[in-house]
Amino acid sequence: MQPFCMMLRCMAGPFKFLFMHRFKRMFSPLLVILLGAGLSTSLSACSGDGRHSQTAERHQTHAMANASHASSASTPGNATDQRQTQPIAQPRQDGLEEATFGSGCFWCTEAYFDALEGVQSVVSGYSGGFVKNPSYKEVCTGRTGHAEVTRIVFDPAQISFAELLEVFWATHDPTTLNRQGNDVGPQYRSVIFYHTEQQQRIAEASKEAAEESGTWNAPIVTEISPLVNWYPAEDYHQDYFANNPNQPYCSMVIRPKMDKFKARFAEKLKGVQ
Repeated sequence: MQPFCMMLRCMAGPFKFLFMHRFKRMFSPLLVILLGAGLSTSLSACSGDGRHSQTAERHQTHAMANASHASSASTPGNATDQRQTQPIAQPRQDGLEEATFGSGCFWCTEAYFDALEGVQSVVSGYSGGFVKNPSYKEVCTGRTGHAEVTRIVFDPAQISFAELLEVFWATHDPTTLNRQGNDVGPQYRSVIFYHTEQQQRIAEASKEAAEESGTWNAPIVTEISPLVNWYPAEDYHQDYFANNPNQPYCSMVIRPKMDKFKARFAEKLKGVQ
């Protein structure tokens, strides 16, 4: 495998990085089976899936996450946001609300929240870092401070922010710092980016309740921070599971997790009521 990976690293062209990650996503589940470990179908999102097997040393940069959203475009990676501590989100005029969560691989988490009744849209993106308009490749280095997140637009008359948090806690491991399974780095941290002070209070109460539930044997390390910036991910990340159901990673890793998710939250799914 090493000579093959060395050859891929030497490949020229703009698709080298994407090809390397797709190769790992396609074959890592198969390797797990061949090694006798079996396919993990736990509800913890992306736990052990090895979506981005990171080999470089991770820089613990998410402490620098207080950054402002730039209103003008800039060259990715060549500028930084200015520090700020207040959420950038503005109240919507259509009666809908928004929530932003980071809980590992957004290919997985996007599929969970999009299936819920009352959720109008889910967009995968990057938040909480200090680099303006980051690319997927930059975020994967772990050096931008950004987390992979899903930004959720929902109707509070159909599903509440507290109910979304219930799904958030149930679909990942909030006790592993900067990690979900084999996905390692600050971009995979567990984080709630609140849009309002009310969301902050609800999130803190929800975290306390989760800690007291005894569900996990280790302390919860989930970060609760204001949404100070937000950048949508590249188009090919959006609706990834819906658009690529037969891709090996989707069929072998995400689909079994979705089946368990749907069984647990059956009453909250679209089309059930």
